[in-house]
Amino acid sequence: MNKRGVKSSYISTIIGISLVLFMIGIVMGGFLGLDNVQKQAKESLQGDLFFIPEMNPSDIKQIEQELKTWDQFNEVFYVSPERAIEEFTGEDENADNILAIFEGENPLPPTIGFRPKSNYATLEGMASIKDTLLTVYGAQLEEVSYDESSVKKVNLGFKQFIFVFGVVALLLIMVAFALINNTIRLSLYAKRFSIKTMQLVGAKSGYIRRPFLMQAIGIGAVSGIIALALLFGLFYSLNNLIDTIEIVFDFNYFIFLLIGLISIGVVITFISTWFALNKYLRLKLDDLY
Repeated sequence: MNKRGVKSSYISTIIGISLVLFMIGIVMGGFLGLDNVQKQAKESLQGDLFFIPEMNPSDIKQIEQELKTWDQFNEVFYVSPERAIEEFTGEDENADNILAIFEGENPLPPTIGFRPKSNYATLEGMASIKDTLLTVYGAQLEEVSYDESSVKKVNLGFKQFIFVFGVVALLLIMVAFALINNTIRLSLYAKRFSIKTMQLVGAKSGYIRRPFLMQAIGIGAVSGIIALALLFGLFYSLNNLIDTIEIVFDFNYFIFLLIGLISIGVVITFISTWFALNKYLRLKLDDLY
């Protein structure tokens, strides 16, 4: 009965810690998903290079190939006059109507469009790209254009989301620490007489702590793995049950979540066990009852 009770205590402790880590994992997964959305939004921003009238399409295409080798750009593409007028008119208006106004001549020149990498998709980064382009190709360019308001909105909006996620994560970790600490204390409370008995027969504090701390590390690691399994089970269910949601995590995100959840579980259980053990080691025998 005693062995069964000990096993039941371990299982309930692991389940309780796993559920707490699962909630932390949801916040961490949401943060990673938000970071991925932010990266996509930043890399969808577009800038345009407008050239002087003397530039011919072959020279512009040569510049396009050169710009594709730059580290600042995620994508560089040539926009022909035909494609430019199609984008200008959109789906609701016929491009032929615009051409008719200009007597069949296309008024839009060929241009080069670019999309920056996410770490350059800031006001400072885009300004740096513009200055570099004007320095290198200034004699061939009329203008380097991009929407500053869109760049500002993308960065400001996601900063606010990240701040909210950070506050929620901090509060959740504090709650997790309190819950896991109580779980560990209750688990050790049942063993307080064993701890005191070992101390009374002459066992050193370090010798008494060692098996409990190693057990705490094991419980934290197992709980982190179980929480990760529950988390990916949730993501898989959402992907299959709701058509409008598609959650994609690459291998780096998986490693981050695995290390993060195991680390949080191990650190919190280790610290909680350490302080709970110290409490029972300092207690007098009469205070155990």
